[in-house]
Amino acid sequence: MITNVLIEEVVVNLLRQSVTRLPGDVKTALKKAYNNEKNPIGKTHLKVILENIEMAEKTSTPMCQDTGIISFYLEAGSKFRDLHKIEDVIRKAVRRATKEIPLRPNAVDPFTQKNTADNIGRHIPYIHWKILKGNFLKITAFPKGCGSENMCALRMMTPRDGLKSVKEFIIDRVIEAGGMPCPPTIIGVGIGGGSNIAMELAKQALLKPLDQMNPDERIARFERELCEDVNKTGIGPMGLGGDTTALAVKVEYAHRHPASYPVAVAFQCWAARRATAIIDEKGKIEYITNNL
Repeated sequence: MITNVLIEEVVVNLLRQSVTRLPGDVKTALKKAYNNEKNPIGKTHLKVILENIEMAEKTSTPMCQDTGIISFYLEAGSKFRDLHKIEDVIRKAVRRATKEIPLRPNAVDPFTQKNTADNIGRHIPYIHWKILKGNFLKITAFPKGCGSENMCALRMMTPRDGLKSVKEFIIDRVIEAGGMPCPPTIIGVGIGGGSNIAMELAKQALLKPLDQMNPDERIARFERELCEDVNKTGIGPMGLGGDTTALAVKVEYAHRHPASYPVAVAFQCWAARRATAIIDEKGKIEYITNNL
């Protein structure tokens, strides 16, 4: 049976998973980076990162002191009961998770500078909805640290700039960011739409599994080329030099206005925290990112 208590428990579990256990595809990419790293300093930092991940899992302790600004991406079947109540349940779960896990309180009023102390505030946690056909609820918890968030960028380019200029903008932003987003990073790129659409697409691109290629070969090739160019910068793990500056580049796009060419870049640090679960119409729970 589906109840608010059940959904609340799933959300708390997802937050706990996301901050203490990296998804398997991210761990695999980090291990591959460690095995391939030729720079001794870069290799040392990747070794420490992998040890940190292992310790976080063993102790159920957040892998980073910055447990991030919390977002949720929801996909819901239109027949799923009480959709109008879910946001309140999520907020209740965030308050609980903040105390129980614990999570660092990261919701600050920009006018009063007051911290709410429970990770709840105006538009926080951010909740993105997608309504589909069916009777289910898919929840993805996405706590994102500020070091990488501060490096995100948007540029309103002109149509004549083209993809060559898009690449140059992304590489320039990577070089400017240096070690501040805690590389090796995942880089999400949003192209097209309007300014808000481009950045939203860049953020959603960060949720894509690293071990899945884009089904559109044009975009898959563009992603590979970008990732190769980013890694040629030599910024390396934690910005101290090495072969792996980015684990992956993921691209999403929207059709654009003829006179506009927005491009957004979203950085995700090596602690690429996300966790997903699906609740079916009978209340059966499937944890997708980490099987429990």
